Amino acid sequence: MTGFGAAEDRVSSGRLRIEIRTVNHRFFNPQLKLPANLAGIEIEMRERLRELLERGHVAVTARWMETPSGETGVTVDLARAKQVVAAAQQLKKKLKLKGTVDLAFVARQPDVLSSVNGARENEQPVLWSDVKPLVERAAKDVVAMREREGEALAAELRIRLDALEAGARVVEEQAPVRLKAEHERLKHAVAELTAGAAVDEQRLALEIALLADRVDITEELVRFRSHTAAARAALGAKQPVGKQLGFLAQELLREVNTMGSKANDARITQTVIAMKGELEKLREQLENLE
Repeated sequence: MTGFGAAEDRVSSGRLRIEIRTVNHRFFNPQLKLPANLAGIEIEMRERLRELLERGHVAVTARWMETPSGETGVTVDLARAKQVVAAAQQLKKKLKLKGTVDLAFVARQPDVLSSVNGARENEQPVLWSDVKPLVERAAKDVVAMREREGEALAAELRIRLDALEAGARVVEEQAPVRLKAEHERLKHAVAELTAGAAVDEQRLALEIALLADRVDITEELVRFRSHTAAARAALGAKQPVGKQLGFLAQELLREVNTMGSKANDARITQTVIAMKGELEKLREQLENLE
């Protein structure tokens, strides 16, 4: 799910800013970009983020706005800037070029402006206990943003479940009609094959009963309703349910496919096709859910 959070505060006499961005991903996939003096806390940071953000591509950036040594987040190399200006003016003179050397040109040159994002040799590594509150504050903002997105997504998923349950009701209503039609079809087929000869009604009734058992979809409908009820319960939970809903969507598709294979009825077949379409939309949305 999409989310963004940032936190900034003083850490080890410096000022550190941490930004966390998340986008959709089936699993927890962290990518950390840390200053050199934070390298020792990377494992702890990953594990804490895994606890706070179970799914998603998680990009974390940490940078010193002011290092513990007192330097600000951006430094200027005046000697390098003077060299750039002198070289540009010399080039202009020798090649007889027009134009002026302005600030924008100088600032774009390598090493004139540099971010202070590393550690000096005499600086001590930063402790995880110092950085943990910042990480948790930034992650809290991410979670809040993802929860707002999740509420909107849950409403959309409930609409899909409504459509699936409506389809199941149509299938259930049509099932007895389909069974009666199969009964009549079988009797007609037997009559044609026997060319009007006497038929063992008891044996015919047995064959019809066996046919009814083969095409009966009561069990599929019961399991289908159980899965949709479980999905609705999961949407009302307060913990991450993306993986659970993904499993339920897979089971719902299994039941719908079985209904379709047993149908042998135009209306049921059309309803099953529509239900598969709704399930595909539901599964696509689940990719965005934690």
